[in-house]
Amino acid sequence: MQSVSAGLVSPRTSTSGRLPFALHVSILIALLAASSAPTPLYPRYQAQWQLSALDITVVFSAYALALLIALLTTGTLSDHVGRRPVLLGALAVQVASMALFATAGGLTALIGARVLQGIATGAATGAAGAALLDLGDPARPGRPALANSIAPVTGMAAGVLAATLLVRFAPVPTITVYAVLIAVFAAQAIALVLTPETVRRRPGALRSTRPHLALPPAAAHALLLNGAGVVAVWALGGFYSSLGPGFTRLISPDGPDHAGGMVFFTMTAVAAPTVYFTRRMRADVSALVGSCAVIPAAVLTLGALHLAGPVLLFAGAALAGFGFGAVSQGALRAVVDSVPAREKGGTLASYYVLSYLAMSLPAIGAGALAAGFGLRAAALAYACCVAVLATVAVATQSATLRGRRRSPSPDTRSGPATRDYTSASPGTPAPDISLLATHNR
Repeated sequence: MQSVSAGLVSPRTSTSGRLPFALHVSILIALLAASSAPTPLYPRYQAQWQLSALDITVVFSAYALALLIALLTTGTLSDHVGRRPVLLGALAVQVASMALFATAGGLTALIGARVLQGIATGAATGAAGAALLDLGDPARPGRPALANSIAPVTGMAAGVLAATLLVRFAPVPTITVYAVLIAVFAAQAIALVLTPETVRRRPGALRSTRPHLALPPAAAHALLLNGAGVVAVWALGGFYSSLGPGFTRLISPDGPDHAGGMVFFTMTAVAAPTVYFTRRMRADVSALVGSCAVIPAAVLTLGALHLAGPVLLFAGAALAGFGFGAVSQGALRAVVDSVPAREKGGTLASYYVLSYLAMSLPAIGAGALAAGFGLRAAALAYACCVAVLATVAVATQSATLRGRRRSPSPDTRSGPATRDYTSASPGTPAPDISLLATHNR
């Protein structure tokens, strides 16, 4: 992988880079807002077209899998053709997906719209994340990483909240939601045309689109230690995003229609500040604390199921959001920072392969289980599996922490030649944990 700075056109002052930096942050937020916007609309689609829970999870998973493919094939393309062309193309595809959503007449159109959306989001996030690194102010070295970390979960929270409000107050929300997003993306495309390019073109664009995964031994070890927690939190995210509205209606059948979307909003709204507040925590401690939070989150979900308590459901979603933010922050730091810069891109891609498979495949399984045995049985099995995974994660991480305390650190034995980021000091800035980080240049 090439360094981000290798192709920079020219250094940028903090003043000249401020507006382009804000534009690329807004693109990230809008992309992820669009990804969560359909969540409050799923009950309407189900009622209008008699869709099953399995249908909804397939629609949701189509986005996650398409995004994953796009990340693996287009993530380094902007290093060769420039950030702006990739972003403009992705925004055009995103507008097409929003138009397909707005005119959808059934399940096939929804799946097609989600696939287009996943492709656009995967392509754009790599380019936008790299652009943020290009535009970073040397006086504020942690700003690009923090923006890359917080923008995705902020966008998901904003998208589901805005869509929920439009479902509640706007006419024809299945059109209005996407019309608003089309206007946002069009305005961003116009602003992007007026923004200077940050890298020079260089050969190898076609070769860069070949999918590639790499997981060096150090990263594989870190992912093995944190894998159960990663799967647990991303699986919870998939559940709340796809089946959350239906599950909310099951628990509170007399509640308002817009309450379903607010469950996923609660999770993402808590995850965003958690990423910020755990950014200086030791990576292993952050992952352990987050995994611990997943267990009571699953218990509260089960309690809500048996006691028909929406308050318990939202409390569980909040704890799940805390667990998601803390585990994602800590686990990704442990995995990525254990390898040299030239291997970070493949390592990050491998990490997100696991993450998005954990987000999509269990959701499809839950949808199939709900179709055969009902949503109550599916939610019960899902919560139990997540709790077991979180328990395994806590046991593994606790044993690792105890072993690290008993043995001297590598720095103590052999000097400062190698830095151990898995036990980074509180002053170490957290690296990028967003989708954008998947392709560290």
